[in-house]
Amino acid sequence: MNKNLFTYKKSGVNINAADKFINFISGISSKKRGNKKNSNIGGFGSISDLPKDIKNPKIVACTDGVGTKIEIANILKKYDTIGIDLVAMSVNDLIVQGAKPLFFLDYISINKIDLKKMKSIIRGIVKGCDISQCSLVGGETAEMPDTYEKGKFDIAGFAVGVTDKKKILNKNKIKKGDLILAIPSSGLHSNGYSLVRHLLKVKKINIKKNSFLKKELIKPTRIYVKEILNLVKRNLLNGCANITGGGLVDNISRVIPDNLCAEIDLNKIKPLEIFNWLKKNKISDREMLKTFNCGVGFCLIINPNNIKKINKFFLKKYKPYIIGKISKNKKKVSLNGKVNWL
Repeated sequence: MNKNLFTYKKSGVNINAADKFINFISGISSKKRGNKKNSNIGGFGSISDLPKDIKNPKIVACTDGVGTKIEIANILKKYDTIGIDLVAMSVNDLIVQGAKPLFFLDYISINKIDLKKMKSIIRGIVKGCDISQCSLVGGETAEMPDTYEKGKFDIAGFAVGVTDKKKILNKNKIKKGDLILAIPSSGLHSNGYSLVRHLLKVKKINIKKNSFLKKELIKPTRIYVKEILNLVKRNLLNGCANITGGGLVDNISRVIPDNLCAEIDLNKIKPLEIFNWLKKNKISDREMLKTFNCGVGFCLIINPNNIKKINKFFLKKYKPYIIGKISKNKKKVSLNGKVNWL
């Protein structure tokens, strides 16, 4: 072969490595579904059935990423949990409208394919899909040597779910007197990491030498699919909100009807240790509540008569607790009191 010829590999793109990665994905995702013959991975498009037990199916679709939490994974060289984060960020949005996740697709763009790193990421995605009871049906891997620096990459996820028209959770179901419950988060989830990383840089904190931060900053986002769908199935929810970027105010306000208000009692919020640590590093209450979930990963809006029934579907560690109520007011969200930081 003439060494002077231009090739794709010389430009920084290795198709052979990409093919090996596709074969790996196809193998592990097929095993999870238990039917290798129906694997869509490697084709031009993915085919999936709609559940036959839903009379009036409505499709719900979401997309999201994990933000700069990727940089924490790079520092720690730990990539097996951000795939769970990727799935969680989309499926937790799907269930807000009462939709059951059907399938998931990923997009990975990277400077150069590192099979060990990529396999670790995909294992996390498959685990997230397993927890969510949905299938990984395909995706895209893009090797982009001039777009990303050495070792850098980004990931995005796309989830599609389905719900019965009569089961859709919309603003119309929320009434004055409803209670607002908080379901505890597992930690930061995948929001606020640019502020966290800025803090670490200014304070010159090496997370690889800090056992607490090393564990907390890579902890995967909790997936609430199983519990929420159990509640939707039994008509125990009037509304809910996934608490992601923007914190309590921005996310709860998205589901509150006009002329009603979510009155939040900040005294009742139970911040996790990681949020207490952040608060001690000169971050204002307003900034904490605007940037982080502060221990509240998901909110339920319910009829007060249903609280005992709802608690039965949660493990003790993630049992919902009351943080507010719905009242009459033109202001969508009202924050009262102060968070009891430790």
